[in-house]
Amino acid sequence: MVFFELFAHNPTIVRVPAGETLFNEGDDGGLMYVLASGSADVVVNNRVVEQLQHGSIVGEMGLVSPGPRSASVLATSDCEFVAIDEKRFQFLVQNTPFFAMQVMRVMAERLRAVDRMLPVIEEI
Repeated sequence: MVFFELFAHNPTIVRVPAGETLFNEGDDGGLMYVLASGSADVVVNNRVVEQLQHGSIVGEMGLVSPGPRSASVLATSDCEFVAIDEKRFQFLVQNTPFFAMQVMRVMAERLRAVDRMLPVIEEI
């Protein structure tokens, strides 16, 4: 099964025009999103840290560990996102090991990318 097909049944589509945000850093994070069309930037502290394309997931941290959003998502073209609530997320994690692995990979890749952005601090 293709990763994106996991979200094809009864999707809730969120349309975001170019130049608008899907969500902002500090917002409550109760939904995860899959980018169905368009492109968007993930922005942390006014810095683009990732460019999202078709099939990218975003907002997963808010479902794994509830709390405020750690980033903003800005549409760089007209976008359509599939919204995934906690109930559907839990279902996908429990019933689709591939989905759970993909979410963990995305989180690990993002952590590595941010690590590379941090300046090296000399040992004390």
